[in-house]
Amino acid sequence: MDTFLLTAVSALWLGVLTSISPCPLATNIVAISFISRRVGSPRRVLLTGIFYTAGRTLTYVVLAVFVVASLLSVPRVANALQEHMNKILGPILVLAGMVLLELIQVRPPGSGIGAKMQARAAGYGVWGAGLLGIVFALSFCPVSAALFFGSLIPLSLKSGSSYVLPSLYGIGTALPVFAFAVVIALGTRWVSTAFNKLTQMEVWARRLTGAVFIAVGIYLSLVHIFGVFTA
Repeated sequence: MDTFLLTAVSALWLGVLTSISPCPLATNIVAISFISRRVGSPRRVLLTGIFYTAGRTLTYVVLAVFVVASLLSVPRVANALQEHMNKILGPILVLAGMVLLELIQVRPPGSGIGAKMQARAAGYGVWGAGLLGIVFALSFCPVSAALFFGSLIPLSLKSGSSYVLPSLYGIGTALPVFAFAVVIALGTRWVSTAFNKLTQMEVWARRLTGAVFIAVGIYLSLVHIFGVFTA
């Protein structure tokens, strides 16, 4: 129970860290701000934030559930993962930690889909916010991809959790987004201050998480691959 609770908290934290990472955070703020210009009242701004958050969260949950459930539904794959997951998880965490610490630089390909989708979504008002959330959730940046595919998916596979951990991750991604929707509804003069503070917090949170990932990954590798320590 204690182990699963720690894993559940980790999944929630990974979601929060994904949402406040530079690329997702910027797209979140731009998307809500862009659509909010067309909807008028603070109430509809909040509604826009809720729809955008729901679209983004649901996409992460469905994608994670699909990947985990698909892998666990194949007996041969599930047995192999159960047998070798500890050996696989160590190197994966080390690589994910190196990406978070920017020791490995990955440059995503440029795309104009954001501007096009914003223009189209603005015409649909609050309903378009949900569509925009789905599209931006699927546009992974290096950091968000490392957190999602390199951390959440292995943790879900290791614990055999097809739904709980992905759902907690999705909730984690929603919390900062909804908070910014509230800030934007209160007044745009607060956005810059909140953005700067959250950006500063993200840098240290990402570095700390990356260092923990590398330390845990090295430990798991020493135990399960090289047999240096007893588990």
